[in-house]
Amino acid sequence: MTSATDPLPHPTTVTAPGPPPEAGPPDTAPRWSLPALIAIMVLAAALYSWNLSGSGLNSFYSAAVLSGTHSWKAWFFGSLDAGNFLTVDKPPLALMVMGLSCRLFGFGTWQMMAPMIVAALATIWILHASVKRVWGHTAAALAALVLALTPITVAINRDNNPDTLLVLLMVGGAALALRAVTNGRLLPLLGSAVCFGLAFDTKMLQGWIALPAAFAVYLYAARPPLAKRLAGLALSVVALAVSSFWWAAAVSLAPASQRPYIGGSTDGTAWNLIMGYNGLGRVFGGEGNMGGGGGGGGGFAGSAGLGRMFNDILGGQISWLLPFAALALVCGLVLGGRAPRTDLPRAALLLWGGWTVLHFLTFSMAEGTMHPYYTTALAPGIAALCGGGGVLLWRAFRTDRRWAWALPAGLAVTALWAIVLLRRASGWHTWLWPVIGVLTAAAVVGLLLLRTGNRARLLAASVATAVVAAVAGPAAYAWSVPSGSGGGMGGTNPTAGPSTGNGFGGGPGGGGDRGGFPGGGAPSGVPGGTGSGAAGGGMPGGTQQGGSQQGGGFPGGQNGELPGGEGASGGTAPGGTASGGTAPGGLGRSGRVGGGTGGGPGGMGGGASSELIAYLKKHQDGAEWLLAVSGSQGAAQLILSSGEPVISMWGWTGTDKAMTPSKLKELVKKGELHYLQLGGGMMGGGPGGGSDSVSSQVTAWVQKHGTAVKESAYSKTQASSASSASKSSSASSASRSTVYRLDPTDVN
Repeated sequence: MTSATDPLPHPTTVTAPGPPPEAGPPDTAPRWSLPALIAIMVLAAALYSWNLSGSGLNSFYSAAVLSGTHSWKAWFFGSLDAGNFLTVDKPPLALMVMGLSCRLFGFGTWQMMAPMIVAALATIWILHASVKRVWGHTAAALAALVLALTPITVAINRDNNPDTLLVLLMVGGAALALRAVTNGRLLPLLGSAVCFGLAFDTKMLQGWIALPAAFAVYLYAARPPLAKRLAGLALSVVALAVSSFWWAAAVSLAPASQRPYIGGSTDGTAWNLIMGYNGLGRVFGGEGNMGGGGGGGGGFAGSAGLGRMFNDILGGQISWLLPFAALALVCGLVLGGRAPRTDLPRAALLLWGGWTVLHFLTFSMAEGTMHPYYTTALAPGIAALCGGGGVLLWRAFRTDRRWAWALPAGLAVTALWAIVLLRRASGWHTWLWPVIGVLTAAAVVGLLLLRTGNRARLLAASVATAVVAAVAGPAAYAWSVPSGSGGGMGGTNPTAGPSTGNGFGGGPGGGGDRGGFPGGGAPSGVPGGTGSGAAGGGMPGGTQQGGSQQGGGFPGGQNGELPGGEGASGGTAPGGTASGGTAPGGLGRSGRVGGGTGGGPGGMGGGASSELIAYLKKHQDGAEWLLAVSGSQGAAQLILSSGEPVISMWGWTGTDKAMTPSKLKELVKKGELHYLQLGGGMMGGGPGGGSDSVSSQVTAWVQKHGTAVKESAYSKTQASSASSASKSSSASSASRSTVYRLDPTDVN
């Protein structure tokens, strides 16, 4: 059996031009290699798990994981609710992994995140092993350190978004492809295809971004004859198809009446989700994504363009060592230009360089929804190029006067860019950028003065100083997340470091807040822990499904309002008024799972009213679902707060057509749903707007046939002011969020 992570180093049989003694990795590992790897793994484990219970997770995925612990059907489909009305807008592999852990150990932050932390550590180990085989132990240690300290990687590895598992599977696929190049065997190539296929099942087309680089490098550099290489790739395509589409095929084979509506799709099918919202829509905009032309994709990550990775929002998350990686790639390819076709160092440069270029271009030019944490997929390529390419530059620096400039130039550019990034963060660790400048200057001078001498210890000290200076900036950003000195663990948009940009959410937020939601909002809620409630402000700029530019506006919110809760002005909308997601009863504060006012693990700004939940449970009368609300954000909070299935009628973006008048009538007639919450005027136009939209039809039917539940029936606060509330006009009442009771007798 061939493994992508064989711990034994393998000598390189064909090497690039260069000094023979250092052309390949040594046969015997130096004494420091294993302790260094262990230290890096311990450091990474600390960064990914320190104070984890104080971090806010994504309530959308948390609710789906909880539902999966209650229903195996929900676990398989990735349903948001245990009643299987609607799925999340991603394939379910990451949810399956977290769900199994929570089934075994109980539902909570640590139970959910333990497999994700293990996956993150496994990614570092696999990258270390892969780089070690090609460039040796020093390169492997550097690559592992860079990956462990990438700021956005630390942020996302502390969150329950699927990207941690996605990166593990892609790195495994790349490492196996490189093994297939090395030994020419079919098994690792098939394993590579399966890994990329499972990455597809984690986040669909994003899992394939690096796939062309892996297959192209095998086709070009593998040892077998061309015909055998082509045959191997043909078999790999079959393995890729099977491992990628098994879930979508299973969903399609299930009768429509027996499966949930696939969230994010326009017709309830997995194939539409693959090609639309999670496919071309991410690149070109539209299909439920933000953006869609004209420099779209702005907001979360800035406007599309080749400079996006270096802008105020993403620069501090991922770009610290990107210039050095680019220089190392170009110089490494030039240095190995005359090597044989099967040269392993060049093949590795092409693989990791292709990985980096493909992700860079995709993320930079994407006009659909683009969150900062997507860029964590860039980190393995940058890390491998910094480790392997850095060693190549070191060898050239020591042995060839023509290349003596490359390494010092790379270090100098890295320091200058770090200084630029740190100076963008006004008032944040102002001492750090001068220290980096001084250390880099001393290191470069030392390297140049000692290049041809025999003072090995002084030269080693210069190299160590250069490494410390290069990673100091990203390390500070990375540590800001678990230490609480920066980083926005916003669940839906986790980031590291201080605010430096104007993104919709996450660290580069605006107004000098430390990430989270600009305007002071801090996501609340973790299982077994507490968090601060979200304050107004919402997401600045732009609109999406009812969002408003007044006061910011959250997708699905209005005038700076968070879904179902507190507005920018500090007022509270009873039950919420957002069409993109309502949290009945206002904004919870404690952030605990179960009863009370908590919102569960992480959240979009709090939970649901415990009074309303108690009322709904008392009068549930055997219904399958506790309540139906407009969007997935509010539904997720209710699921986490109540532990009961809650229907999200129109999904995450508010554009899903999951609930129709006929579907609603069917559920009510069967007694499976008794309560539905409308957001008043916001819902009247529906997610898509227009008087004939599906949501408008549902709203009109409910208002005509349902019985409005007075807030005084479940709210002590409202009961005390019932006399004043009774004076409100019917038009004013219609504009507020209202819970309706529906019974089988209401269906004609």
